[in-house]
Amino acid sequence: MLINPWFGNKNPYNYISNLSCEDQKQVMKNFVSIFSGVACTALLAFALISCNTSTQPTASSPGRISTATGLEYNDDDGFKVNDFRGQPDGPNLVFIEGGRTVLGSFEEDVMNSRDNLERTVTVASFYMDETEIANIHWLEYTHFVNQDSSQEFYRSALPDTTVWARELAYNDSYVNHYFRYPGFRFFPVVGINWQQAMDYCTWRTAIVNYKLAEDAGEDLPEGGGRIPLESGVVLPDYRLPTEAEWEYAAQALIGTQWMDENNTHRRQYPWDGHAVRNPYGKQMGQILANFKRGRGDYAGIAGKLNDGAMITSSIYDYPPNDFGLYNMAGNVNEWVLDVYRPLSFQDMEDLNPVRRDGFLDSQDKYDYESANSLISDQARVYKGGSWSDVAYWLNPGTRRYLEQDSATATIGFRCAMIRAGTNY
Repeated sequence: MLINPWFGNKNPYNYISNLSCEDQKQVMKNFVSIFSGVACTALLAFALISCNTSTQPTASSPGRISTATGLEYNDDDGFKVNDFRGQPDGPNLVFIEGGRTVLGSFEEDVMNSRDNLERTVTVASFYMDETEIANIHWLEYTHFVNQDSSQEFYRSALPDTTVWARELAYNDSYVNHYFRYPGFRFFPVVGINWQQAMDYCTWRTAIVNYKLAEDAGEDLPEGGGRIPLESGVVLPDYRLPTEAEWEYAAQALIGTQWMDENNTHRRQYPWDGHAVRNPYGKQMGQILANFKRGRGDYAGIAGKLNDGAMITSSIYDYPPNDFGLYNMAGNVNEWVLDVYRPLSFQDMEDLNPVRRDGFLDSQDKYDYESANSLISDQARVYKGGSWSDVAYWLNPGTRRYLEQDSATATIGFRCAMIRAGTNY
């Protein structure tokens, strides 16, 4: 290598890049003042670009010094900034990239409810469980609740198995066996009301974060306290998905709308086409969800069953949608976070919409003094259709409601979580 009269025998690129930002700028100014030409300009540009990109702090590389106060992080008695490599992966969670979508049903309103009108919104990215919560997951939950909580709370956490009982149907075997028999381990848990589902989300957050913190070598709080989010090793809270998130995830329009930004070609079901059977390849003709084809027809005829399930089926049965989520139509309906209102798609925000309790109700739409309705702040939305529903309810835009302390044999749930620390 030739000896450079300015940098000695050092490579000028390496020499400049190893200097501090201010030194880089000063060296290049001196260099350009003596020499000229394209090479000088290129070196100056390199120095400035290198300087700008290397000093901007990020969440994963915040630097040692506060850009606001000049104080050193992690000093004795100073502000602690832990390592952060992005949001950890949560068990069973699938990433759902957000975007613009059209909510509501474009089907004929056969119920004459007028409560699911089409509306354009944007949903931020989030995570959702790949599957519905199964019996084995709820048995695990009640096991730990029985160990760590009062007997009163343990009993309140048990599913209502009597939801299977019918005066004119012999479902006694499901009452006694569906929840605990090993053969039903990976069938969706039912008999769970909305409040029980919320309690499960709270417990799951604590258990998962405790395990993540333990694996990362974090100091665990005494007495079962919460591990601080600032640690960088724990997850945001598990929760029920909002109605908008659930519907967006069920539609699974990812990669299908690149020439249809206005969503004019929406999906009737969580799969392509307008039929409930697979139109492709060797699986052509097979039913794509667990639902009731008509009165008295839950599974088809012996020897040639259609959906193959007379009640619920495994949480992994039937093909997943394009997001990789199983049973977003059929098997069981699923609780969502929202309070039910018939005008929800007209009086909510258009970014991450959710319907909370009635304090947001417009006075000109609801007469509180003479109210006589089943719709209250305890009425919660459920979606998706079930093994006992006809195909109409498989459309992601359809919606129904039930009191939050009620449970049925056709409603289960899955959890969701925000994607934190990003701008989309």
